[in-house]
Amino acid sequence: MSSQPKVLFVLTSHDQMGNTGKPTGWYLPEFAHPYHVLSPHAQISIASPSGGASPLDPSSVEASKEDDVSVRFLKENEKLWKQTEKLDSFLGRAGEFDAIFFVGGHGPMFDLATSTTSHKLINEFASQNKIVSAVCHGPAALAYVKTSSGSYLLDGHAVTGFSTSEEDAVGLTSAMPFILEDQLNVASGGKFEKAGADWGEKVVVSGKIITGQNPASASGVGQAILKAIQKK
Repeated sequence: MSSQPKVLFVLTSHDQMGNTGKPTGWYLPEFAHPYHVLSPHAQISIASPSGGASPLDPSSVEASKEDDVSVRFLKENEKLWKQTEKLDSFLGRAGEFDAIFFVGGHGPMFDLATSTTSHKLINEFASQNKIVSAVCHGPAALAYVKTSSGSYLLDGHAVTGFSTSEEDAVGLTSAMPFILEDQLNVASGGKFEKAGADWGEKVVVSGKIITGQNPASASGVGQAILKAIQKK
């Protein structure tokens, strides 16, 4: 049905974890759960900076073995991440969509965080009053975005993302090109929020900006996006 809202999901194209030699990419439940929530109600397009196949972090497959939604998604939806469209093909098309959503995983820290194409696209969505959303390391895509006035897009917005204590817990802080929590705090003017305990669910809605902290927040982010696009 063409009357359905449209959401653009953005995946990373980056597959190496800094200089650790470990593979990375996007994180399975952070795509699977929002897709599970949104796909019955919205048309979803999938993009990545390079287009084509987007790298799935193998550790997320292992970590999600007991998660039925992720297991089923992995089995049934491979073409979604094997055949992504090139991100720059969506420039100038924000008007076609109701929301943009950045899937997490460590990959976005290395490519989407500093992608001028991604920054342009986010500004197009924001300036047209569309939902801009992300989960876990996905908010890296928002962390450095500046508007035409030169201020951070996130300035004054409550925001969340993968916390430093969670990064420390998985032993990857030193492999990151920047500390996500610190930069989100800078960009938002000190408005970073997190769950009371590591790995707890935390979804923050601030105007048209929706962010989730970690894998446990993936379904909640999907539900917040759905609520927002159905309300418009």
